[in-house]
Amino acid sequence: MGRELPRRASAVVIGGGVMGVSIAYELAAAGVRDVVLLDKGPLGSGSTCKAAGGVRAQFSDRVNIELAVRSLETFEHFAERFGQEIDLHRPGYLFLLDAPEAVAEFERNVAVQNDLGVPSRMISVREAAELSPLIATDGLLAAAFSPSDGHCTPESVVLGYAGAARRLGARLLPGCAATGIELADGAVTAVLTEGGRIETGTVICAAGAWSREVGAWAGVDLPVTPLRRQILVTEPVPDLPPTAFTIDFGTTFYFHREGPGLLLGMSDPDETPGFKLDRSDAWLPRLGEAMARRAPALMETGIATGWAGLYEVTPDHNALIGVAPGVERFLYATGFSGHGFLMGPAVGEVVRDLYLGREPFTDVSGFDARRFARSAARPELNIV
Repeated sequence: MGRELPRRASAVVIGGGVMGVSIAYELAAAGVRDVVLLDKGPLGSGSTCKAAGGVRAQFSDRVNIELAVRSLETFEHFAERFGQEIDLHRPGYLFLLDAPEAVAEFERNVAVQNDLGVPSRMISVREAAELSPLIATDGLLAAAFSPSDGHCTPESVVLGYAGAARRLGARLLPGCAATGIELADGAVTAVLTEGGRIETGTVICAAGAWSREVGAWAGVDLPVTPLRRQILVTEPVPDLPPTAFTIDFGTTFYFHREGPGLLLGMSDPDETPGFKLDRSDAWLPRLGEAMARRAPALMETGIATGWAGLYEVTPDHNALIGVAPGVERFLYATGFSGHGFLMGPAVGEVVRDLYLGREPFTDVSGFDARRFARSAARPELNIV
């Protein structure tokens, strides 16, 4: 590793994406000494750097809305607080709706969002076309829009948190993979790494798509499944008009401005689980169909680059956050099913409070990983 591994730590965070570095920062800022973070690769090199960068508060679950609102506040002031520009743009998020049941669901969601201070609203098809001039409106019934949503650069957020955590004394060790967890009498005693053993009484799993294996080391079931998602970035688009982050909810096709071009993507219902990080062309015909229907102006635009990343999917597409029972001091924050990046700042605060035995700003007890065994799934409906 080229550096000395600490012999002991107050807490070991496994996972160096936005979730892990946010947690490490919040613990160090709260005065927790000897915080250590491990990642098998460079910081942010897992799912975080493959994210589309969207930040929004338009969700169906009240807790997700609260987590998102809190995170948006942090993103808004990130540069001045952490000394790191994150290229935050807030053109708003626009959901295009072409089914009566989707319209009804979004009307209910908007009512909940408004109750929690989110300035979202239902809008007409005509207004949607003004906010996203590249779309074709055939078949649309309505849309939902929030002007406070937008997108930023995930890698920059990781850099900001990592630098701040280090300044406060946290040890961040990229390129040092965790390989196991030692237990004694139902309590965590150490984390094993490829560089040696770190004695600790607390492990925090923020390993994203790799969390199931980490949980298994401690005998904790974290039902997270890796699922490939792919993103493309177009060549420059001449005379590109101001455009909201646009999602065709029925197909999940989305796009937002990325420099002189557009970043775009879509879920693939035929995708199978697995740690697949290579790009595939199998989804392109379906993507082309969605583009031809909803944004035909993009059909002649060339593709400059693209990549594949992993969603960390749970059975109800909602997060796993909590303290494991039966294993003393094993905490987890994972399974965000595609919306982890945007919730990273708030979840860092929540996990800090769980570690310290304090009441978090929102009740995350419903995100306990045991909910599936209790038939208490908590579906998040507004995902793409």
